[in-house]
Parts: sequence; C-alpha cells; structure tokens
Amino acid sequence: MIKNTPNVYSHRLKFLQSGRTCGANRVLLGLGANISGAWGPPERTLLRALEELSARGLAPLGRSPIFRSTPVGPGRQPDFLNAVVMTQASLAPMAMLRLVKHLESQAGRRYGRRWGPRPLDIDILDYGGRRLGWPPGRRRRGRLILPHPEAHRRAFVLMPLAAVAPRWRHPVLAATAQALLGRLGWLRRHGIAVKPLISCPPRAKNAPE
Repeated sequence: MIKNTPNVYSHRLKFLQSGRTCGANRVLLGLGANISGAWGPPERTLLRALEELSARGLAPLGRSPIFRSTPVGPGRQPDFLNAVVMTQASLAPMAMLRLVKHLESQAGRRYGRRWGPRPLDIDILDYGGRRLGWPPGRRRRGRLILPHPEAHRRAFVLMPLAAVAPRWRHPVLAATAQALLGRLGWLRRHGIAVKPLISCPPRAKNAPE
C-alpha cells in the first residue's frame, strides 16, 4: 500500500519561483476511480471525464497511461485507476475547481469519508506553477490549495505525472515527479503498487516535458 511519508518540506524552505513548471496557462489534473458510477465502470468513467472536460474547453494536450494503484487508507476496497491530464487553462482556478467537483457529482460521487471508494475523483495538481495556500494547513472542502498539497506524497499521482510531463517541477519543492518518487522510496518499500494498463498517446507538440 502507498502510504504518506514524513513532510518533505520545512518552514525554512524558500518558495522557489517556478514559471517553467508546466507553462503559465497549463494545468495538470489528476483523475482517479475505483467503483462504478453513473458513467459506468472506472475505465469508462475516466474516458468519459476526458470527453466532458473537452466539451467544456479543456481538451487534453497530453495524458498519461491509465495506471492501477493500491488504495490508500483503512478498509478494503477495489484498486484505483489513475491518470494525469495536461490541458490549457480556460477558467480561473476557483471556476475550474467548481467544474471538476460538478463533474465528480455527475459521475455519481457522494462525499463521505476521506479515503473511501469513489466513481470519480478529479484533483487540480498544478495550475501554471501558481502557489496558493502554502504551506497547507488543515484541508477544508471547497478550499483550493495549489499545487495540490498531497501530490508529492502520492505515487499514484507521481507515476502518471512523470509519464505525461517528465520535466515538470513541483512549484514549491522544485523537484521533478521522478525525484519525488525517489524520495518516497516506493520501489523499495512497497514493491510495484502502480503499473500501466494502456499505452500513452503521443504527447502534443509544444507540450512541456
């Protein structure tokens, strides 16, 4: 199981400017699902989510393969399918948060315990390198923190992120997804908990690596 690791930043960390993380208007979204919902089984739900994003002006510039990951948290539940999508920002950050939460609800998500199963989860991982609400404190529903406050601790986010944007750097920690994976030590401690299911389409021209 992939577990959270100790905090990898400290109060002494100097926030680094990161205009080159994924482009000023590029957004990285993390998608996940592990139960069937209104849009069908998990893989179909993820594909439908891409269609819905495209229909709202957020067509993917590139996307990772779909990965399978062991669920985080207590209790037994099905494995998750995860992917990361790169798109061009056409909405302000809070408007995008409202949109992705609306899509989650349409797919059948009902908000309950934090680590429970879900038909669709969409997280804004990075919005053009912006920093908002860092260092993150206690998370509250409806509050947007950029970059995502848990992304650097989650192998199921970092693996697909590295696939779609290998040269992306965390806007606060200034490390690539691959370097952050190395900090987790997931290969040594967890074995292969994340593995690709389908091949990745060609990365879009001019999409940052």
